[in-house]
Amino acid sequence: MAKFMFSKRKKYATIPSEHSKVDVPEGLMQKCDKCHKIFYRKELKKTLNVCPNCGYHHPLGAWERIESLFDEGTFKEWDQKMTTVNPLDFPGYDEKVKKDMQKTGLNEGIVTGHGLINGQATAFAVMDSSFRMGSMGSVIGEKIARAIENAKEASLPFIIFTASGGARMQEGVLSLMQMAKTSVAIKRFSDSGGLMISIMTHPTTGGVSASFASLGDYNFAEPGALIGFAGRRIIEQTIREKLPEDFQTAEFQLKHGQLDRIVPREEMKDLLTTLLEMHEKGRSKA
Repeated sequence: MAKFMFSKRKKYATIPSEHSKVDVPEGLMQKCDKCHKIFYRKELKKTLNVCPNCGYHHPLGAWERIESLFDEGTFKEWDQKMTTVNPLDFPGYDEKVKKDMQKTGLNEGIVTGHGLINGQATAFAVMDSSFRMGSMGSVIGEKIARAIENAKEASLPFIIFTASGGARMQEGVLSLMQMAKTSVAIKRFSDSGGLMISIMTHPTTGGVSASFASLGDYNFAEPGALIGFAGRRIIEQTIREKLPEDFQTAEFQLKHGQLDRIVPREEMKDLLTTLLEMHEKGRSKA
């Protein structure tokens, strides 16, 4: 009987040397949350954080938004030093606020001010969801109310970009009071003939969507933005029905008359410029 000899192969793992490793700096790449393709962050920055492949609108920071809209060097911030305190002595709240300050470079989840968009003067507010998820506390409500009052006194239009998870639980009823405060400020501004443009970005929910975010003369949204009050699961459990797949999206809201238009980020500056010019011409004729 023939004997067959089999050579035994050694099984071992190779470990690459330090020289063969390719160093990829942290933060160099970003994966799209929708199509999962990977892009250089510099590439996404050129498209204002919109995925070049599928068009998904990733969050845009407050100052990134300002830089994308305002003429260079014209934006002047209001109430920059206004910071949050802990009125209810909520455990751990101070530490969380300080941590977000360090992470974002912001004092709160909103920046307000005024400047020029293609030469058109306007008051402005932009929320940043990276600070406490853009939750509405006393400082956010106060800064919005002051910005609207400043716009009224200076006879400027008012533009706001919203991004929020709703009321800030650590401030309890004081947070909920901001819904009334901001709504009254908008009513006074509207009665004086002021123009307000609201743009809802992902996500705009809770008390923010139920108050100032929905009270503009024009209500716009970015594509795919989550817009609603209560969460999907809570609503389904309450009404005991399955909700549509596109429920609480910007597209659903537009279909049901809650929005005037869905505006891609690349078209936003031109649209705002057109509306500001129309408003200015209307005021001069009056």
